[in-house]
Amino acid sequence: MLATPDATTLTGVIRVQPSAGSASAPSSSAAPGAGPDAGLPHTRTRWAHWIATALALTAVVGGSVALQPSDATATPDRGAPPPARTASAPDARAAAYPVDCGRASVDVVQHASGDLDGDGRPETVAVVRCHSELGTPPSGIYVIAPASNSAGKHGAKPRVVSTFLKPTEGMSVQRLTLRDATVSATLLGYSSQQVPRCCPDLERNVNWRWQEDKFVLKAMPLPGSV
Repeated sequence: MLATPDATTLTGVIRVQPSAGSASAPSSSAAPGAGPDAGLPHTRTRWAHWIATALALTAVVGGSVALQPSDATATPDRGAPPPARTASAPDARAAAYPVDCGRASVDVVQHASGDLDGDGRPETVAVVRCHSELGTPPSGIYVIAPASNSAGKHGAKPRVVSTFLKPTEGMSVQRLTLRDATVSATLLGYSSQQVPRCCPDLERNVNWRWQEDKFVLKAMPLPGSV
């Protein structure tokens, strides 16, 4: 397994044009920010989404989509040294994310790279959201990998292989870090429709780690809990 970088937090916003023919359905989630934008998708949060998620985060949860297997390769001679790993991390700006932003672009607001599944090739975790001049649209968290074993093909785009968080959940990501193959994030949300969209009142720290051929989600204890 390649050594993963020390804790990495990137906050620079990268704007990505939306891909044609996105399969995602328009979301009705809220945009946790300074104010709602009537023309932007994902502007109405159903607080039940957060409540259901918060309940689900009370224990270790499996079920995230497993990384798709790489193309088969020939077994090397047992006496031969292992081949050198030269793969670079997938470019977060090059992937087509399953997010429907209408005419708006998709912003990659945070990303970090490392070998998440121990196969010797790095993956990239990206936090994305629809671009907006007002407020903060809800975020999605996706894992992307090279297009294939021969991902050096000209024009081959990185593929989304796992979804940690969908924008339809109505949450935003305050922090994303990667350390020792563990992805950690701080999620912000709203307990009800009466909470102003500028001021999320729910916060939960979670992490994902590759275990037994799948990503396992774990929620950290709530502040003040025993």
